[in-house]
Amino acid sequence: MSLNHSEETHRNLVARVPSATGRELREWFTALEDGPSFLRFDDRVRWLRSEHGLSHGHATAIVHEHALRRAARSFE
Repeated sequence: MSLNHSEETHRNLVARVPSATGRELREWFTALEDGPSFLRFDDRVRWLRSEHGLSHGHATAIVHEHALRRAARSFE
């Protein structure tokens, strides 16, 4: 699964994650890192949706943002 919305939409979704979910992005990143070790993007999105009741848009934004930040750290 790939990101199917624009970067602007992605930024807007990420900005709304705390108010929409009641948890900060860092908490969601920790949940992804501590959760099942799914390798596929869509498996991680499905897990967030089923385990935490997130909308598809917010789950996708969290997984995508997590991947972006991990990739940025690996090249520092």
